[in-house]
Amino acid sequence: MNSLPLLDDFLLNLKVNNYSQETIYNYERDLEVFESFLNDSKLNFSKLIKKDILNYKAFLTSIDRTTAKKQKTTTKLSAYSINRMLSALRAYFKYLIDNDHPVPLPPDAIKMLKTVKKKSQVPELEQLVKLIESPMKFETNKKIATRNRAILEVLFATGLRISELVNIKTNQVDKEGKIFVLGKGKKERFVYLTPRAQEHLETYLKDRHDESPYLFVPLRGLHAKDKFKKLSTNYLQERIKRYRELLDINIPASAHSLRHGFATYLAESGASPAAIQILLGHESLDTTTRYVHASDKYAQKIHKKFHPLK
Repeated sequence: MNSLPLLDDFLLNLKVNNYSQETIYNYERDLEVFESFLNDSKLNFSKLIKKDILNYKAFLTSIDRTTAKKQKTTTKLSAYSINRMLSALRAYFKYLIDNDHPVPLPPDAIKMLKTVKKKSQVPELEQLVKLIESPMKFETNKKIATRNRAILEVLFATGLRISELVNIKTNQVDKEGKIFVLGKGKKERFVYLTPRAQEHLETYLKDRHDESPYLFVPLRGLHAKDKFKKLSTNYLQERIKRYRELLDINIPASAHSLRHGFATYLAESGASPAAIQILLGHESLDTTTRYVHASDKYAQKIHKKFHPLK
């Protein structure tokens, strides 16, 4: 069986360089797909040519491909997913070069797919407010309604990632509404609650009668083995999607939309990109400026106000 040289060493290198467990898992899974492709195609890694990489890309874009575990799939991979897999392969090739191991092709020979840049949309502020308030309208269980309302208030007040929110513990929130966050890439930062979000959070916490350290918990917060449960990100995404449908908001809205809206409406109110970058936990200001999507209405307002021949 044709295996990738130094694959375990490559994954260990990611671990010692403080990559998250999820990132390491994604690299491993993506490279296993490539390894499986080599074996099925009877290709020798050391003798790879550019055409083999082209065939691999064709394999990834096909509907009838199999996964690394030989499972059939009929779902077409998005250009984003394919580029992530090709990026993993590039990183692996670079690692081999850095460790003086022979590689059949330079990393740059692995070309990314061209992607169509979609116009990103953020729901109108009024729509986001309705979404945030919707649990009180649509949830029949008062405890769930209070909790989900607090969650949406906190997400929009802070710009947190949903993965960050579910991991926050109660002791990370101080009395002033400042929250300490260990974010993506284990980067530390502070985010801040609005008085409104703080009020809804306090209402939710007063209703809590458990010992879970987590800020937001399922109604049944304990496993049988007395291990505290966290809220599932899938559950939150599903509920937000349901609220959006019930409100008939035609622009797709998700937990990530609240983060986008947080950045966009701060920018439209005059916040500096540097401050938004810190609040979002972005490494680069470029990421932040790509992330902030000014609304068409705001662009029209600015045009009307500042055009020299108005």
